Amino acid sequence: MLGVLANSLAVLAGGIIGMLCGSRIKSKYTDSLMVALGLATMGMGVASTVGTTDVLCIIVCCSLGTVIGEILHIDDGVNALGRFAERKFAGKGGDSGSFTSAFVSCSIMFCIGSMAVMGSVEAGLNGDNSILFAKAVLDLIASLAYGAAMGIGVAVSFVCVLAVEGALTLLASAFAPLLTDAIVTEMSAVGGVLLIGLAINLLGLRQQPVKIANMLPGVFLPAAYVPLYDWISSLV
Repeated sequence: MLGVLANSLAVLAGGIIGMLCGSRIKSKYTDSLMVALGLATMGMGVASTVGTTDVLCIIVCCSLGTVIGEILHIDDGVNALGRFAERKFAGKGGDSGSFTSAFVSCSIMFCIGSMAVMGSVEAGLNGDNSILFAKAVLDLIASLAYGAAMGIGVAVSFVCVLAVEGALTLLASAFAPLLTDAIVTEMSAVGGVLLIGLAINLLGLRQQPVKIANMLPGVFLPAAYVPLYDWISSLV
């Protein structure tokens, strides 16, 4: 769990420092920074997605995961959590009106990338924290930039990083025999699609934001899809 703690603290520290520096930066620079960060997020999503060896897996898992998320109202729950955190922290930095957006966006971005999935799995399976340590450095830099542009909501997202990566690490340890390389690869690829959706929101490319949180169940569905697909293929 050492890698998870390092990553969480890096997001917290970077978000706070970025927020403190952001108040001294003119809005035109933070607006330009948001565009750059949105494009960078889209690039990370594409890089994760191209690693797939089964495009059908992405289609099925994203579609079914979205249906599950809509039924469970995950997006509403995540936003409610963001508003709760806003009541506790708004006014301590940044625009309180953008707190929930910053909290939700950064929680998703820091938790579903390929490094988050693979790093947590490696830590759980082999006790290897090297990927999470590398991610902590990258997230420190990213949270500095996001903190400057979006405020304290970025720093508070460290709670979700701690919870999600911690849970993935514990689950990977418990279900080690079931998590093959193919499953982990497809989980990262589905996560890449979600990052692309997040980039669309950050860049304001849709009038109605994509409900990324409702798509989150799709990240875990390859654990069922891959063995089922292999079994059907063996019958054919």
